[in-house]
Amino acid sequence: MKKISLGAFLTVLLFLAPHSLDARFQVCKPSGKIKGKKPPPGKCVEDNDSFCCIPGKLYPTYKCSPPVSGTTKAILTLNSFEKGGDGGVPSKCDMKYHSDDIPVVALSTGWYNGGRRCLQNITISANGRSTHAMVVDERDSSTGCDEEHDYQPPFPNNIVDASKAVWKALGVPMNDWADLDIAWSDA
Repeated sequence: MKKISLGAFLTVLLFLAPHSLDARFQVCKPSGKIKGKKPPPGKCVEDNDSFCCIPGKLYPTYKCSPPVSGTTKAILTLNSFEKGGDGGVPSKCDMKYHSDDIPVVALSTGWYNGGRRCLQNITISANGRSTHAMVVDERDSSTGCDEEHDYQPPFPNNIVDASKAVWKALGVPMNDWADLDIAWSDA
């Protein structure tokens, strides 16, 4: 049996360590910025704690999200996927609107992964409970402040934007529906 010298072993280790760390501990940094512009009158719906872009303000954009693990930490936000709701347009996955009584979500750009999670269920855990919800849309963290995004800023890169049904299933009191720390995973 051949013996490997300590020097050769350390050389291989030093070569492999940075490459494995890159994949496991990758940090998602902003990919750019968007300057806010004033929406036309009546064009930005401010339901469910949504807010409109502020003219001149710079908003960070992301094309990535934190790596997905067994239980990925995220922020749960509230969205209406119904026609006329604060989601604005039909869902990206199926070009349909969805009732607020159905557990559906939109994921930040990196987690949406070009639609690869479309119409798949994820498991959301918070408040001592878990529930399943179907991915129907992207919460765009790469662009915003335009008509397609209801003149709202780009979303952060760690958002799971959920219908009222998800919040109800997690047992969150209605007056606390805003931002909630959660963990999620592919179902």
